Amino acid sequence: MFTELRFLRLTLLADTVSHAFCAELPSNLDNVRRYTEGYVLALWQNRLYIYTAAAVVVGIWFALNLVLKKKKIVRPVSPWRYQTVETKTYPVKEKTENVSGVKIFYGSQTGTAKGFARELAEDVKNLGLESEVIDLKDYDPDDRLSDECTSKAICVFLLATYTDGKPTENAEWFCQWLEEASTDFRYGKTYLKGLRYAVFGLGNSVYEDHYNTVGTAVDKWLWMLSGSRVMTRGQGDCNVAKSRHGSVQADFQAWKGRLLARLQALARGEKKRCSGKCKNGTCKNKKKKKQQQQQQEGAVGDAGKCSSEQKQHSSEEELVESSSEGESSGEEGPGHGSVIDMEDLGNVMNHIKKAKRKEDGEDRQKVRLAKLSNGSLTEEQEEEERREMITPALRDALTKQGYKLIGSHSGVKLCRWTKSMLRGRGGCYKHTFYGIESHRCMEATPSLACANKCVFCWRHHTNPVGTEWRWKMDPAEKILLEAVENHQSMIKQFRGVPGVRPERFEEGMAVKHCALSLVGEPIMYPEINAFLRLLHQQHISSFLVTNAQFPDEIRSLVPVTQLYVSVDASTKDSLKRIDRPLFKDFWPRFLDSLRALGEKQQRTVYRLTLVKAWNVDELKAYSELIALGQPDFIEVKGVTYCGESSASSLTMANVPWHEEVIYFVQQLANLLPDYEIACEHEHSNCLLLAHHKFKVDGEWWTWIDYERFQELIQAYEESGGAKTFSALDYMARTPSWALFGAGERGFDPADTRYQRKSKTKDISGC
Repeated sequence: MFTELRFLRLTLLADTVSHAFCAELPSNLDNVRRYTEGYVLALWQNRLYIYTAAAVVVGIWFALNLVLKKKKIVRPVSPWRYQTVETKTYPVKEKTENVSGVKIFYGSQTGTAKGFARELAEDVKNLGLESEVIDLKDYDPDDRLSDECTSKAICVFLLATYTDGKPTENAEWFCQWLEEASTDFRYGKTYLKGLRYAVFGLGNSVYEDHYNTVGTAVDKWLWMLSGSRVMTRGQGDCNVAKSRHGSVQADFQAWKGRLLARLQALARGEKKRCSGKCKNGTCKNKKKKKQQQQQQEGAVGDAGKCSSEQKQHSSEEELVESSSEGESSGEEGPGHGSVIDMEDLGNVMNHIKKAKRKEDGEDRQKVRLAKLSNGSLTEEQEEEERREMITPALRDALTKQGYKLIGSHSGVKLCRWTKSMLRGRGGCYKHTFYGIESHRCMEATPSLACANKCVFCWRHHTNPVGTEWRWKMDPAEKILLEAVENHQSMIKQFRGVPGVRPERFEEGMAVKHCALSLVGEPIMYPEINAFLRLLHQQHISSFLVTNAQFPDEIRSLVPVTQLYVSVDASTKDSLKRIDRPLFKDFWPRFLDSLRALGEKQQRTVYRLTLVKAWNVDELKAYSELIALGQPDFIEVKGVTYCGESSASSLTMANVPWHEEVIYFVQQLANLLPDYEIACEHEHSNCLLLAHHKFKVDGEWWTWIDYERFQELIQAYEESGGAKTFSALDYMARTPSWALFGAGERGFDPADTRYQRKSKTKDISGC
């Protein structure tokens, strides 16, 4: 119906239009009218088909439009994109910088090495490379040497050997630092990985015992820290008769020519010829292999005739000369016609040494028994018959670790916190907890021997062990005198070192504190009381650490400024597993030592070392041990990882985070109603629990009045022990920055915090 009405309207409209025009147009237009009317009617009748066709056309148009749009995006951008990448990467390859420059360091006494450095700098500039001449006196390796690993610069060291094989005055600090870093676990074996270097030494072969020792040593130390040698070490000889090229100048010119050629090759990006793994600074050639094979063939015949001096020399060179096992096996095989395989040569040598030691020992024992049976061996002669604690091999090992050995059983070493405070970079946790001036503290021991073999021993068990004193004994006066002299000698080496504060350098020359915690068991020394009295007579405070295995010696000990007992575990099983004591009755000795500590009137400290997964879950047992000894203070410290060792299974996974140490101490404090957290030293990962008697009117008094202690100990000695005193008689107020919860976290605001730019995290304490 609706359709018919719309059709009717269209018909009427057409009729109206046609009538309106028909009046005026000729009759021939009637046909047009009829044709138009028929066309309109046809469109209307087929309108559905028209709509469908229009929709299809519109859809096809949209589809084509989208396809064409995508093609427009891909075509112009894709080729330009690849062209842009090529344009950017190609110049980068051309501009790759293999050598940013050459830094020339010199250690010179008479100016020869300095002149060589300036001459080399000019020649390097002529090659189109930047060069810089640096006096080692003005260079701080602790701050800057690690930066050379990423600078793409080549470091050249021109080093003269001075009197007695020692470095020149301007190179003393650099050589000392480098030597200590090469054996210090805190830096790690890869501390200088990426450093490219070359060394030229200046010496005089007239002095055969120490010819070019400084250049050789620096080359070795850099290699030990994973530095990469760009060419073999050069040696200049001032002895014209033996100089390879006739003079030290000619030796340098020959070496310099090879170096400049090497620098050009490195600048072009050529692969280096030297692998950098040759540990003695010279690559092995075929001629050297032949010589080694000939020497190896004759080694068996001469093994029994080898002198002690030759053995010492060979052991010294072994560190530098020998390669890795894989490298050695590939380079050095047994020569044809050799008497014995090289693999078995070491076993033969060991059998010879053991047989000789056994024979010598039996002979000495027979002589000693004969003297005893005759009654001709007095006490003094018996003392002389005892062997020395420090054997030649042990002396070499400890000396390489930085010890200054004294006599036959004592040693002293410069603590890293002493160096730090000399430079105004903060003190150790004893400075925060007790007011020690770290730059005036001497770390020493009168006995390198110990009765334990702790898993976290920071000396990797290089020191001897024993349950009683059976070695020769040096007098206490000799030990103290040489300890102070050696300590002052090490402090003197910091004169002129960048960053050292002059006033602290002068103060550091006067020893004020002595930490008897270096290594070993100081209380084993039979004359320990005499040694402590000598310290106090020199107005030096005493901090003695014992491993709680000698209860009788603790009871007979004279008053000390502060007496420590290491409490490394709280149960018998865990103590045996961690400390690995030599005594069979170690647990009764341990408990009795804690009781003996509780009988002391002066300051006493428990020293707890936390080893994750070993002893951090024994809170209840720890609280019982604390009740047994009633110490004045409890130091809780996270274990310090000292590097890999065949003597210990400890890894970095056993080192607790500082937050974990805080949590442990808080849990422990909840079990100890008489103790509270007093101080914190975040950098050493250490906290201090103090007895409430040291909290006066709401303020902590954990620091020590050292002048007052000296007055009290002097009165004690003069009265023959009648005038006793207690820990409360020489306490001092603790500054606010040292307290737990302070923003400084135990760092003295008078110093400047220094963050080491090292590749390995420094987690060490004191």
